[in-house]
Amino acid sequence: MKMERIGTARLTQNVRSVPGAEGEAVLFVHGNVSSGAFWEDTLEAFAATHRPLAVDLRGFGDTDPEPVDASRGVRDYSDDVLALLDALEIDRVHLVGWSLGGGVVLQALMDRPSVVASVTLVNPVSPYGFGGTHDVAGTPTHADHAGSGAGGANPDFVSALANGDTGDGPVTPLRVFRTTYVKNPVPGEDRWVASMLTTRIGDDHYPGDAAPSENWPGVGPGTRGVLNTLSPAHFRIDLSGVDPKPPILWLRGADDVIVSDTSLFDLAHLGALGAIPGSPGTPAQPMIRQTRAFLEEYGNYTEVVFDDCGHSPHIEKPEEFREALRKHLG
Repeated sequence: MKMERIGTARLTQNVRSVPGAEGEAVLFVHGNVSSGAFWEDTLEAFAATHRPLAVDLRGFGDTDPEPVDASRGVRDYSDDVLALLDALEIDRVHLVGWSLGGGVVLQALMDRPSVVASVTLVNPVSPYGFGGTHDVAGTPTHADHAGSGAGGANPDFVSALANGDTGDGPVTPLRVFRTTYVKNPVPGEDRWVASMLTTRIGDDHYPGDAAPSENWPGVGPGTRGVLNTLSPAHFRIDLSGVDPKPPILWLRGADDVIVSDTSLFDLAHLGALGAIPGSPGTPAQPMIRQTRAFLEEYGNYTEVVFDDCGHSPHIEKPEEFREALRKHLG
């Protein structure tokens, strides 16, 4: 595995690749609280047939920790990705995005469709963001988008990340990985935790800044940092102008508790469960149904569901994941 810091017009980005790999370029984009390290085994598996690359997004891994302007949605990330393609002189690429990365590659497709050969979404964030919407059309529950953004972050988890905690306490990265990133035990937990711990902490990164709200649960999105990039205040994907439409493959674990119609990270759903007091009955965000309706309108897509699998099928079901991706890439 080769690690290389590549200067671009926006910032210097850390990129993983496999020396000698040739063929069509496939760029893998990681999710929140992780890095390109989560794709290393996948890169090796595709090196015989493609040119696989995995980037660290800003604020993660070894890419420059430039601040994240969440008022642009995920465009700081997607513009970085497009700048990386320019620096590498790649004019046609297959994009693979996991979780947050799914939103990033959809934004790149929306903004520069000419460069995209195909898209693969792996347990992606809804095209209408994370939190604060209540129907398949992504309608905001409140005008100030209460219930989305950085105010929903668990402060104990933020502290554990900041302190580099590798233990098995209630909200440490290891415990969060075991209980939400995957459904079943997987080998190499230390690798994944080390990757999670590369997350930069603060208002400009994770979780970002928050704003008070008069609406339950009392917090709304700020304008800085990663969690605010996915607030519906700032993020909404619209592919109606993309023509022609490259094929999209939607891969997801059936038992994901992060991106779900009953997400354990959605404040509205936690309120319905009684975990956050005072809920007025705000509906949970139907994340899966939103994505399906969005892709049905797009048209050129395939959905593959992995049974007995959580948020990270590339880690938990690697052979099945690679088989589906190979078929999609051709």
